[in-house]
Amino acid sequence: MLLLGIDVGTSSIKVSVVDSQTQQCVASAQFPETESEIKSLYPGWAEQSAEMWWEHVQQAIKLVGNNSNIKLIDIGAIGIAYQMHGLVVVDKNQQVLRDSIIWCDSRAVPFGEKAFEAIGEQNALSHLLNSPGNFTASKLAWVKENEPGVYDSIDKVMLPGDYIAMKLTGQVTTSASALSEGVFWDFQKDGLSDDVINHFKFESSFIPNVNPVFSEHGYLQKEIAVSLGLKQGIPVTYKAGDQPNNALSLNVLNPGEVAATAGTSGVIYGVSDQLAYDRHSRVNTFAHVNHARDEKRLGVLLCINGTGILNRWVRDNIAPDLSYKKIDEAALKIAPGSNGLYILPFGNGAERMLNNKIIGCHFHGIDLNIHTRAHIFRAAQEGIAFAFRYGLDIMRENGMNPTIIRAGKSNMFLSQLFTEAFVNATGVPVELYESDGSIGAAIGAGIGAKAFANEQEAFSKMKRLQLVEPGNQEGYNKLYQEWKKVLEMHLHKVEEGIGHKA
Repeated sequence: MLLLGIDVGTSSIKVSVVDSQTQQCVASAQFPETESEIKSLYPGWAEQSAEMWWEHVQQAIKLVGNNSNIKLIDIGAIGIAYQMHGLVVVDKNQQVLRDSIIWCDSRAVPFGEKAFEAIGEQNALSHLLNSPGNFTASKLAWVKENEPGVYDSIDKVMLPGDYIAMKLTGQVTTSASALSEGVFWDFQKDGLSDDVINHFKFESSFIPNVNPVFSEHGYLQKEIAVSLGLKQGIPVTYKAGDQPNNALSLNVLNPGEVAATAGTSGVIYGVSDQLAYDRHSRVNTFAHVNHARDEKRLGVLLCINGTGILNRWVRDNIAPDLSYKKIDEAALKIAPGSNGLYILPFGNGAERMLNNKIIGCHFHGIDLNIHTRAHIFRAAQEGIAFAFRYGLDIMRENGMNPTIIRAGKSNMFLSQLFTEAFVNATGVPVELYESDGSIGAAIGAGIGAKAFANEQEAFSKMKRLQLVEPGNQEGYNKLYQEWKKVLEMHLHKVEEGIGHKA
C-alpha cells in the first residue's frame, strides 16, 4: 500500500508518499515555492486563508503525481499533519466564514486570562492541564465578542487539519488530541470541558464528532478523487497537530522520549504518562497521538514562536543575496559568542514560556567597528539555541529531563552551526533522522489503516543519520548566562510598562 501524508505548514504545504512495505518515502512535493503569506492587520495578529491551504494541498498532490514515477491511484490511505491551535469556522454549507486565526496570533490572550481566573487556576490546570491562554477556545471567544455576525453563522469549529480532511471527505471529525490543543478537553472527565463551554457560553454543537487519532475520519469524495487522480473512497486515517506528528515521525511515543523541531517556530516535545502541568502554563500538556483513557500518553510541549522565522528574516533583510547554506558558511567563521552580540528571537507574537509577554526581537551589543553581517548570522542562530535552553530549563523544572533528543534533519537542524549550538547550550545530545511532517503523516495513515501490525513495526526500518554530542558545553553555558541577562532586562522593562504585554 502507498500512503499519502499531507503537512499543512505555515510556510507551505508538503506532501509525501511512503511505501508501507519499505517504510521509505518514494515521492514528495511542496507548494508553493515561496513562503505563504501571514496576514497581520494589527500588531500581534496573524491570519491565513484556509481556502489557500486547500488550494495549495491540491497543487502539491498534483505535483507529486506529475513529477514522480508513482501512481497516485495506488494510494490507499491519507494522513494529515497541521499547524496547531489555528481556528477555522464554517457554516452549515461547509463554507469558511473568515480567515483562520493561526497559532502565533496574540489577540486572544486577555480572553484566556479572564477564563483562567473565572474557571479557577487550580481547577483549570488540573482538568485542562493548561491555562486557556491564547489557544483555539480563546480565539473563538474573541470572534464571539468582536464578530457576532460570523459567530452566529458558525456550524462547526475546527483545527486546520480537520478542515483539510473535511475538504477531502465532506465529513467533519476531530479528536481528543486536537481538542486538547484547543483547550476544549477535560482530562479528568475524559471528554469535552463543561467549564470552557459554559464560561465562554459556546454552543457544544460547534464541536465535531470525536474520533481516535488513528481511525477513519471520512472517505475521499468522487469529485475530489477525479480532480487529483486518486482512488475514490480511500480513507483519511490519521490527523494530528504538527508537533505530536513530528514526535510520531521520530518514533517518540513512550514516556521519557523527547523530540525537537526548529521550523518557523521551535518546539521540544516530551512524552509523559502523568497528568502533569506547569503551574505558570509556560509549557503545555496535550493528548499525544496514542493517548487513551486506560494508557495515558501526554505530550509536554515547549513552544517558541520566534525561531526559524528569525533566520528567515535575517536572510530576507540582511542577506538576500545569500542562500541559507552560504549564510551558515559565513557564520561558522565567527567565534562562538559573536564578539558580544546577542539576539533575542522573540519577534513573532506572545511567547508562552515568557508568560505570554511580547518582548519583540532585540539585537544587543552591536559594535559598529567590529560586527559584520556574519556576526549577525551567528548571533541569530545562537540566540535561537539559547531560547531552547531557556525553555528546556522550564521543562526540567516540571520533571522532563531528556538524556537524548531526536530531530529530523530539516529546517534549522540542517545547519551545522545551529545543531552544535543547540547541543552545547542545552547539554543534551541530538539524534538526527531523515524525517519530516509529511512523512510522519503518511506513516500515521498507515498505522490508522492497519498497514502495519503495530506502531513498532511502522518504525522498524528507521535509521539514525547522525549523533551530535556537546563539545563546548562549558563555554556555551557562559554565553547563555550573558544572553539570559539580556532577556531578563527586557522582561523587566515589559513588567515595568516600558514594553508591552499581549
